[in-house]
Amino acid sequence: MDYREAGVDVAAGRDFVERIRQSVQSTYRPEVLGGLGGFGGCFEIPTGYQHPVLVSGTDGVGTKLKLATQLNRHHSVGIDLVAMCVNDVLTCGAEPLFFLDYLATGKLNPEQLVQVVEGIAEGCQQAGCALIGGETAEMPGFYPVGEYDLAGFCVGIVEKSQILNGSQVKLGDVAIGLASSGVHSNGFSLVRKIVSDRQLSWEDCPAEFGGLSLGELCLTPTKIYVKPVLSALKSGLEVHGMAHITGGGLPENLPRCLGQDQSIRIIPNSWPNLPIFEWISQTGNVNQTAMWETFNMGIGYVLIVSPHQAEETINYFESCQISAYQIGEVIIGSKELIISDQL
Repeated sequence: MDYREAGVDVAAGRDFVERIRQSVQSTYRPEVLGGLGGFGGCFEIPTGYQHPVLVSGTDGVGTKLKLATQLNRHHSVGIDLVAMCVNDVLTCGAEPLFFLDYLATGKLNPEQLVQVVEGIAEGCQQAGCALIGGETAEMPGFYPVGEYDLAGFCVGIVEKSQILNGSQVKLGDVAIGLASSGVHSNGFSLVRKIVSDRQLSWEDCPAEFGGLSLGELCLTPTKIYVKPVLSALKSGLEVHGMAHITGGGLPENLPRCLGQDQSIRIIPNSWPNLPIFEWISQTGNVNQTAMWETFNMGIGYVLIVSPHQAEETINYFESCQISAYQIGEVIIGSKELIISDQL
């Protein structure tokens, strides 16, 4: 008996690494030292920083992977993996430098997993960070054949004096919401339950989806906001705080970027409601409280700025082809989100 008979094909693993080599190397920045295949990825600290601080983040894709497996479409979840990490690191003003992934599966399927890694590489290119390492674990008996799990790890850098930590936010500052591309990577356990309980198909094409199937719309990858946000910071826009809207939606994530004795009040009709969220609410009979606490509701990222720079900030992101809206303001409170029809 050998390892292959136990379900682990070492030769297939080596072949897989060779197949993804070009995608990985396409993400390299000048600071990358060495190449693919070492025990660790080496990255040189960029020059020009007086007091550099490294910022780390980690995340996964969740049960959206179930949908990717059912539809046999795996590229977009690779982008999701990067997005969930780099958008988090970005919130304190950090530039993502490098990324690592962990991919675990019951049986290595190169055709399937090459799509995943190509998606990860595309996400890294969108974020401007290097994919400098990873781990592929073949675990027979642990995961069903055909299924896999993903975890991502990102390290960024920011000048210590420029870290956004809530202390810069002022009462009266306004919240500028950047549009999401849809469900992103949170709430899929609920979406999948609705589809299952209502005996629907991922191939269904509701009229309001503009010709896309439910599965295609839900597999739209999480938007990566890194390059336009970093450009905004470098352009001189006065950004006081930022939040990535992930699990827990706006109520949980937006107050995290505030200072002490501050809350934020938002106007729910100040941006367009995406058709996918209307469909989820109506089809699943999901009340509005549950919708707000589960999904991003069309806002994937929020910047807190001075009132006099609100219009300039909106115009800047519109010029980057990202829809932006003034959705609320900072008020006195205890780090809560208050949903109100008017300011």
